[in-house]
Amino acid sequence: MNAQVAVVQMVSSDVLADNLARAGSLLAQASAGGAQLALLPENFALMGRDEKAKLAIMEVDGDGPIQSWMAMQAQRLGLWLIGGSIPLAAPDGRSYAACLVFDPAGRCLARYDKIHLFDVDLAGGESYRESRTIAPGSTPVAVTTPWGQVGLSICYDLRFPELYRCYAGAELLVVPSAFTQQTGAAHWECLLRARAIENQAYVLAADQGGLHQNGRQTFGGSMIIDPWGQVLARMDQGEGVALAQVDMEFLQRCRSNLPALQHRRQAFCGASQATPA
Repeated sequence: MNAQVAVVQMVSSDVLADNLARAGSLLAQASAGGAQLALLPENFALMGRDEKAKLAIMEVDGDGPIQSWMAMQAQRLGLWLIGGSIPLAAPDGRSYAACLVFDPAGRCLARYDKIHLFDVDLAGGESYRESRTIAPGSTPVAVTTPWGQVGLSICYDLRFPELYRCYAGAELLVVPSAFTQQTGAAHWECLLRARAIENQAYVLAADQGGLHQNGRQTFGGSMIIDPWGQVLARMDQGEGVALAQVDMEFLQRCRSNLPALQHRRQAFCGASQATPA
């Protein structure tokens, strides 16, 4: 069963209501373009002026205005909606970066908490410490849709291929993100195409794409990639929607003609040691 899918690119601000209004307009644009499934970027609801801003809007699982808004949008537009990431309360006072999946009836069918946290010091003095305000998740999550299994991930997870091997056989992989300009320019497309090729799956990547009020510059480049690694649709900077067709017959041909997933052998983490002469 084929589908029209959409990735939504935003330049989210530090005002929740404005971001939700803009996201709603972009989702309506995706729906008007025939989208049956839409992906929002990481932090779509808020890009705060500091790391603690997300804690002021975090919600409990299953209850809160952002979750209600997502359910309403999915139902209003008749979409499968994958909601980038929103802050949900963790027991230690931090938040989880949670990716939620809503069906067209507005039911939340899955939740994935970002596992890999972006604690890095980049060239030029650019520094991030997500672990100060975000608690790491621990469990890969896939959800069943009319187009097969969808494996969930968020942003920095993209650099860890072992996560996506947990989704081996999934038809779609999603990567809502807020990639920095610096890392995006160097690695964004090649990592996304690698995940598509090695897992023989469609990859949907929705990124933040512009200059935010906190001074952060995000890369953009939201794209949809097929199982052969071809980029079907892409945006550069700014807000908007990219649409493409997911062709399940093409996916199955890729897997049949080059059955790499079937050829996998036991993985060995350590190199063998030669015996001294």
